[in-house]
Amino acid sequence: MKDYRLKHAIITGFLGQTADRFRTYQQAADLEHKFRTMARMEGINGVELVYPYEVPEPEVLKDLLSRYGLSVAAINVNIKKDMDFTLGSVTNPDTDIRRKAVDMVKAAKDYAASVGADKVQCCPLGDGYEYSFQNDYITSWKRLVEAFGEAGEYRREIPLFIEYKPNEIRGKCFIDSAAKTLCLLNELGNTALGVTLDFGHSVYGGENPAEALCLLEASPYPYYIHINDNDGQWDWDYMVATKHFIDYVEFLFYLQEFNYADYLTSDTSPTRQDIVETFNANARWTEKLWDRLLCLDRDTFKGLISGADFSATWKFLEEQLFFPVRIKT
Repeated sequence: MKDYRLKHAIITGFLGQTADRFRTYQQAADLEHKFRTMARMEGINGVELVYPYEVPEPEVLKDLLSRYGLSVAAINVNIKKDMDFTLGSVTNPDTDIRRKAVDMVKAAKDYAASVGADKVQCCPLGDGYEYSFQNDYITSWKRLVEAFGEAGEYRREIPLFIEYKPNEIRGKCFIDSAAKTLCLLNELGNTALGVTLDFGHSVYGGENPAEALCLLEASPYPYYIHINDNDGQWDWDYMVATKHFIDYVEFLFYLQEFNYADYLTSDTSPTRQDIVETFNANARWTEKLWDRLLCLDRDTFKGLISGADFSATWKFLEEQLFFPVRIKT
């Protein structure tokens, strides 16, 4: 296990106005205003930008990144917003619309290359269904394989990461779990494809995020991390560790074990909280937990995890991680 500093990033859509089905939150902001907001944050220097809706011309973006000391964590290609994608993007029944979706992913890779980004990430939320007999599952799976196969082969030097989610905007998304995403990637066998593991998606999809992470680590495919939290019932995009504290600690432990060195990107919505303080809290709590985990007697701890006595494991965490100083009575 290496000792290194974490890299923190933010999906820039959360740095301005957001909305749910009923109302809007925060103030609208252009990209430079969002970058100025980030300049007030502590230890956060990466941005994930949504393509094609939030990206300026490459030279304009590179100038802004240079002026504000930022780097691109990922280009997030949005293949759900366009009205053509109402019935899906890469699985749409219309051949021309499927072609449009694949071409958007390819164009996002071109844009990533032009601004020095090392990855594109995609969450195909419009591809799924609501009702029984609404969809031919066999045909849809073949279309997923075909679309991501073509997109993954294009510009292999810019890997494409697929983000899974149980539902939203469809009642059930086709790519809804780490295991199913790996099924897709295994069918393609292209290590220029990877998986985006969003902590909150994993939680409310019924996974244990640490276990999902271990499944990805055991595969030949790279992975990229989004951080947030929720109540296990919906993707609220809360601040980290506010609902699933011990699960987040376990998640960070395994990221350390696997020497994860890419960005931890906040997919967190500061609806009613101050934007700067929301993302500062994400970074601050993550850094402090990370540092405490680095201080563990690792060999002893891993021996306890592999054993049968969880009480001993819990006591170890109590004394070494959570309450290292005994209260005298």
